[in-house]
Order: sequence, then C-alpha cells, then structure tokens
Amino acid sequence: MTTVDDVAAPPSDFAGYYATGYPRLAAQLYAYLGDATEAEDLAQEAYLRAWRSWSKISQYDDPVGWVRHVAWNLATSRLRHLATATRFAARQPAPESTAVAALGPERVALVAALRQLPERQRCAIVMHYIADLSVADIATELMVARGTVLSWLHRGRTQLAALLGHPDQTDGGDP
Repeated sequence: MTTVDDVAAPPSDFAGYYATGYPRLAAQLYAYLGDATEAEDLAQEAYLRAWRSWSKISQYDDPVGWVRHVAWNLATSRLRHLATATRFAARQPAPESTAVAALGPERVALVAALRQLPERQRCAIVMHYIADLSVADIATELMVARGTVLSWLHRGRTQLAALLGHPDQTDGGDP
C-alpha cells in the first residue's frame, strides 16, 4: 500500500485539473449513489488513480473522461456489492436467540443514555455489563490499566444513573 510519504507531490497541472473537476464528479456520483460521503470517497479514489499515472493520463485526449469512467466503474461496483450484501442478508434466517431483545421503553431509554456517555465509559459499560467481560479482560483488550477501567465504570454508572433519572442513587455497583 502506498502512503502519502512514499509519493512525490503532484504536478502543478494536476492540482488545477483536480480543483476544477472534482466538485462536478462528486456531484454526479452523489446523484447516482444517493450518498454524499460515498460519492466523495469514490471521486477521490478515481482522482488518486489518475494522479498515480498522471504523466500518462495527462496525454490522453480526454483525461476528464478517463477519471469519470473510473469513478463510475467504482460506483457501479459499489452498488453491486451493496445489492449482493442486501440479497445475502435477506436470505438469512431471523435470529432465534434473545441477544437483541424487543425494544421496550426501558431499553430505548438505556440506549439513548449510553449514547450520551463518553466513548470509553460507554465501551467499558457495554463490555462489562452486556458482554460480561471482567475488568481485567477489558483492561487487556483496551490496553489500559485496571484502575482506568474501574474509573470508567464508576463514572459511567454515575452518569447513567443521572441520565436515567436516578441521580440520588449511589454507585455501589460491583465492577
């Protein structure tokens, strides 16, 4: 895989070519895909491929057409991939386990409260109370000290209690 540090700066004529063509190509792909982020990613990928071979592509009669062709091929491949994944998912039997229980009001409130926690606290709470991992296992997996996990669990429980309407509840939960 090539990194930015491994390649030279683009030729000056490429910068102008990119600046004028990229917004139009991204807009076209957005109209085709219906997803702005995906459209931008694919347009950037097409321009990256052009940049890698710019000395050759710049000599083409229509370098813009080449990039557009590459971008459209990437977009079509992406749509095919999504269609295949959707068909595969539709053929799968419904899960029989109770891993994801029906979403009652309590579960909706819990998920909403969890989303408000800082990422590390949320991760620790979910790993400990839902995935049933020990504090030591969480510390190992997240590559932090055991005390850090305990702190995240304490703070997360305290904040969850407040968010769920139990601010006077002390945090005496076992880690």
